[in-house]
Amino acid sequence: MQYNILQYNFYKTMSKENITFRIDSDRKAALDAIAAGINRDRSYVLNEAVAAYLDMYQWQIEEIQKGITEADAGDFASDEEVKATFARLTNAD
Repeated sequence: MQYNILQYNFYKTMSKENITFRIDSDRKAALDAIAAGINRDRSYVLNEAVAAYLDMYQWQIEEIQKGITEADAGDFASDEEVKATFARLTNAD
């Protein structure tokens, strides 16, 4: 089955667009159940899900890029800093 959804509107000034994708029947039923449970339509639920997904992965990509930039600059933790952090996080002495 194919379904049209509205593209997530990041800045409220961008126009919404239709996209098409395939989804399993079970997932469609789950989306419909969630939408009914919160008194919203399927497009609303899909837009919220896409927004959460994008937020998570955009954050992850930004953090990876920051780490690469730090590594390229030679900004690494010393052995002592790594050991101290490991000990603090594992309660090891």
